[in-house]
Amino acid sequence: MPSTNTHTDLWIRGFGSAPAQHPGVRLLCFPHAGGSASFYHPLYRAVGDAAEVLGVQYPGRQERRSETPPTDLDALVDGVRTELEEWTDRPVVFFGHSMGAVVAYEVARRLKRENGTGPLGLIASGRRAPGVLVEENVHLRDDTGLVAEVRTLSGTATNLLDDAEVREMILPSLRADYTAIETYRHRPGPELGCPITVLVGDSDPRVGRDHARAWSRHTTAAFELRTFSGGHFYLGDQWPAVGATVRACLTAFGAAAR
Repeated sequence: MPSTNTHTDLWIRGFGSAPAQHPGVRLLCFPHAGGSASFYHPLYRAVGDAAEVLGVQYPGRQERRSETPPTDLDALVDGVRTELEEWTDRPVVFFGHSMGAVVAYEVARRLKRENGTGPLGLIASGRRAPGVLVEENVHLRDDTGLVAEVRTLSGTATNLLDDAEVREMILPSLRADYTAIETYRHRPGPELGCPITVLVGDSDPRVGRDHARAWSRHTTAAFELRTFSGGHFYLGDQWPAVGATVRACLTAFGAAAR
């Protein structure tokens, strides 16, 4: 059983109660820039009893709002990696959206390098491959410019962004996350040995198909690209379909590992 250590519980959040006879796989979900573990509650409902769904809670948001959010992606990876030790008593699959896809990839890479093993598979959503460098400077914009970018991607409801108190609460973690992902640089080295499935919206302004297909360079195992109708946050209108895809991936990843 995973530890009930308070520090660990801050990083890894569950959704509901795990059934007594739960499938032997965990789905660990990594949020996008400015996002929180609760973003994945609809995925928990859509996946059903196919896996125990968990969300990573980065510092600086929700119940961790008093903590300083890291501005370096390696520091974020270090934090997740340290706490993940308590959750590896069962096979695990990683799911990450946008920035979360890169965090998940680097955590998986760290696990493989340190333990010789990693997740059963990685599902990377709404993000170009880590090795594709596109110079971006959203984190250097003023608050108005940062909010404008989020509006463009439709990641936060407009009515929330219009509320000054909510903006003040969200902006520190949002800016820190953008700093972390925009200053991230992929380092050459051994790649993953598990399958990677990439999910993208067909009208995502930040992820073209070629950049999505480039994820295939980051694994020595199977690769698949699946396209959904919608933009960068296609998931909001597609949770049931995404859940069905995730369930199919869990089956395929498990079969590949046997």
